[in-house]
Formats: sequence, structure tokens, C-alpha cells
Amino acid sequence: MTRRVYNLLSRPSWKQIAISILIAGLGLMGARALSQVNQDITLMYTEYTLGATELAHISADVIRFRTTIIRALEAPTKQDFERITVGLPEQRARIQHAIDRYDAASLRVSRSGRSEPDDLRAVKDSLDAYFQAAGKTISLMTQMWVAASPQEAAALRHQADIQAADNSGPKLIQVSLALDHLLETIGDVARDLRDEGTQTLRETSSTLIVGSFLIALLNLFAGRASEPVRPAESPVPGSGNGETLARPRRIEKEYADPALRQN
Repeated sequence: MTRRVYNLLSRPSWKQIAISILIAGLGLMGARALSQVNQDITLMYTEYTLGATELAHISADVIRFRTTIIRALEAPTKQDFERITVGLPEQRARIQHAIDRYDAASLRVSRSGRSEPDDLRAVKDSLDAYFQAAGKTISLMTQMWVAASPQEAAALRHQADIQAADNSGPKLIQVSLALDHLLETIGDVARDLRDEGTQTLRETSSTLIVGSFLIALLNLFAGRASEPVRPAESPVPGSGNGETLARPRRIEKEYADPALRQN
């Protein structure tokens, strides 16, 4: 028992220390690589997959906003006009909230040079221009319903139609183009993250394989070096086969009497 405790508490050799350091280093490297890949996967999901979904919703909300404006232009009465346009502020707030939520994420620049901050700024500028043009259309329609004469109402309706077709329409196309460009940039950035994660896994796997073989070799040589060398026993003369045999011990008592020795 005391010898076992002494062996456990004995000072480790340099080979044991080297093997322990290699095992710990490989473990830390693997943990770091897995943590980095997990972070990239989480980032791709929370900020790019969900971000692309949010941008798709923004595009749909902008089209819905545009459709509401067209329906307001075709409203036959003032009550219908107010009922149709009552939800426009809420639709615009939902679009702006989605843009702000995406803007709060960690925006990047792809290896090809495409910039998320620049493309997002273009989307925000195009949205502001479109909402300004759409607001002017709604303002003209509101004035039409309180016009003093039918001629003034007809002139205001004509101006609202021109504003919606010639001004708001092209600005809506600019919004759509800016969103498409931003989505392409998101795809490039997500592809870069995927390539970085793949490269990290490949390098870590190669390092772990080489390190495992190195540890196995060190353990093999250390095990051979620690085996005690047993001394070889001399063979008994006359055995004929070189094997070591135990030589019988003669009992001196049987030959103590001189008479027995002569016999």
C-alpha cells in the first residue's frame, strides 16, 4: 500500500508531462474551434437567415402599402377613403421597425467588397423617398375630399393620380432594387461565414489527427522505455537445451557418517 502511494506521488517523467501537455492543447484547440463554428452558425441563423426573412417581409409590406394607396385613390366616398388609409401609419411603423432591428445587428463587408452598411443605407434612403412621395399623394387626396368645388376636387384627384404614378411608382422600384441588392450582399457575407467555418473545421481536424498520432507514438516509446530489464539466468551445464534448471540441493545430513560416504 505504501509503495502504491509512493508511485502515485512520485514525480512524473518529462515524457508524461509532454503527453499531458499535448492532450490538453489538443482539447483546448478542439473546444475553441467548435466554439467558433457554433458562434458562426448562430450568427448565420439569427442575423442572416432571420434577417433575410425580415427583408422579405419588408418587401411584402411595402407592396401592401402601395396597394393601400391605390385603393385609397379609387375610394368612392370620404368614409371609404378614411377606412382604407387608417392602417397606413401602422404599416409604415412595422416596416421601419424591421429596418431598425436589422440595422442593430452586426453588419459586415464581404470578401468581394460588398458592404451591408452601405446597402442598408441605400434601402433606408429609398424608403424615405417613397414614403415622402406616398405621403404627398395621401395629402392631395385628403384635400380633394374637403375641396370647395367639384372642379378643385377633380384637379386635386388628377394631381394625386400623377403623383402616385409618376413619382411614387419609380421610387417604389428603387426600394425593390435596393432590397434585392442588400439580399445579394447578405448571401455573400453568409457564404464567407460558411467558408470560414469549413476552413476552421478542416484545419482543426488535421491538427487533431496529427496530434493523436504523435501522442500515440510518444506513449508507445515511453511505455517501452519504462519496462524493467530482467537479468538472464545462466543455463545449467549438461542440460543440452540451454534451459535454466533448478539444481537440487544436497542434504549434508545424509552424508554426515563416514561409513555412509564409503558406501
